[in-house]
Amino acid sequence: MDIETRYNQALDYLYSFVDYSLKHSSELAKADFNLDRMFALMESLGNPHTKYPVIHVAGTKGKGSVSALCASALKFAGYKAGLYTSPHLLDYVERIQIDGEPISHEQLIDLVDEIKPHVAKIEKLTTFEITTALAFLAFAKYDVNAAVFEVGLGGRLDATNVVTPKVSVITSLSYDHMAVLGNTLALIAGEKAGIIKEGVPVVSAPQKDEALDVLLRIADQKGCEFTLVGNDVKFEAVDSSLSGQRLRIDDRRQTMDNGQSSIIELQIPLLGSHQLENATTAYAALKASGIPINDEQIQSGFSQVQWRARFEVARLDPPVIFDSAHNQDSFEKLRETLETYFPGKKVYLIFGASEDKNIPGMFAEMKPKINKIIITRADHPRALSVDHIQGLAGQAGVESEALVPVKEALRRALELSSKDGSIVLSAGSMFVTAEVMREWKFLNESTKLD
Repeated sequence: MDIETRYNQALDYLYSFVDYSLKHSSELAKADFNLDRMFALMESLGNPHTKYPVIHVAGTKGKGSVSALCASALKFAGYKAGLYTSPHLLDYVERIQIDGEPISHEQLIDLVDEIKPHVAKIEKLTTFEITTALAFLAFAKYDVNAAVFEVGLGGRLDATNVVTPKVSVITSLSYDHMAVLGNTLALIAGEKAGIIKEGVPVVSAPQKDEALDVLLRIADQKGCEFTLVGNDVKFEAVDSSLSGQRLRIDDRRQTMDNGQSSIIELQIPLLGSHQLENATTAYAALKASGIPINDEQIQSGFSQVQWRARFEVARLDPPVIFDSAHNQDSFEKLRETLETYFPGKKVYLIFGASEDKNIPGMFAEMKPKINKIIITRADHPRALSVDHIQGLAGQAGVESEALVPVKEALRRALELSSKDGSIVLSAGSMFVTAEVMREWKFLNESTKLD
């Protein structure tokens, strides 16, 4: 049997378990989340999650970027660096990366074969729990000596929360997954702060007071040193262009021989002012982790980081941009980034969303930039119908049309953009953006063949 057939069988096996990412929010809210199954599975596997130092990252927005930055810096510091994130964009193995590369299809097949007898002994395991265990196992099996784990959902009861990390990181908190995490920032912060462990340093991005109060209280209860980006570690923009940004970090936790705080300049390819905050959070986390790494290695790693669908400019004229914004807060940051790099330019927004998202809030943030919304639907069970979204667009006073499948929405947006030079922007759903990226690649390859 060829590898791709076996790979698809491995994926079929993983998806044969309960996959809450495919469930409606009402089912998610009553899900039986607890860590007992994960601890039992880890024990059966020989506790692979204890074999290497871990940086653990939770948050609403920015946790993927912070995780990718940390992993890239560790790689450039000479570590064999593991990175676990979710969801994937184009291929399942993207979730489990070593030194910036997804594990191979063959490696995933081998890992699934190895884990099957252990999974068979434990009832009610989920797809995400098994995939997380596969990452822990992969990093131990392939000699990773430093790893970064991004939380899937929340923190307290997330499958990744079996680790005792070197540092617990909380990125920007805002409203998302409220049916599961709570409908106030304090409740959401309480769930995210569930990753804070006794005596383990905590690094937090800037937070609203309501969220910060919770993080500070829990860190204090657990005797953790607490670093707040924007306060203990300050940052400022130096310059910015479509090729990247430079920032200056003033780390007040570290003093030089002359008594001055440590200052470092960093270059990152990720665009948008929020990425300056993410880079500073990643820098502070690396320094707080105690994992040996110097400023030059961090500079090299940050400058080479790769993290797709974060204001990814696929073409400049007329612009085509892929983004992963999917709540009101991230749409506000997306609009600001558009205004920074493409001032005055309007967008044709290819948009789909899951049923638990604040779509009116997203439309309100983006309305000043929108020519028209091209509403579509990803091939995903939680995706809202185009009719429902079109009704919300009408209420928001935004012109729209609906086209399914996603490839037709992209073709229509490109057709409109070719007439007036407006930006083609995909955002609102990672699943829609992933399908847009696939179709964009196909269109470009077809053009080259012609």
